[in-house]
Amino acid sequence: MKGNFEPLILAFCCNYCPSCSADLAGSLKMQYPSNIRIIKVPCIGTVGTIHILKALENGADGVCLVGCSEGKCEYSSGNYRARKRV
Repeated sequence: MKGNFEPLILAFCCNYCPSCSADLAGSLKMQYPSNIRIIKVPCIGTVGTIHILKALENGADGVCLVGCSEGKCEYSSGNYRARKRV
């Protein structure tokens, strides 16, 4: 493990915005790092602290929330809800 540690990162990604870039990368045969796992969610506002804690409890070294830009949430205020919660 010396010098070879790659943290396992779990990324919760909004289905309507940034996760599309992961889909695009796949269709173009591009790759993102193998230590990143993407979980698509209907809206980043649906991710609660319990989901983050469970991810860490189950072996993730880090968690990333990726959502829509301010004012561009498909569900109006999901990104604001996520920011307030987390």
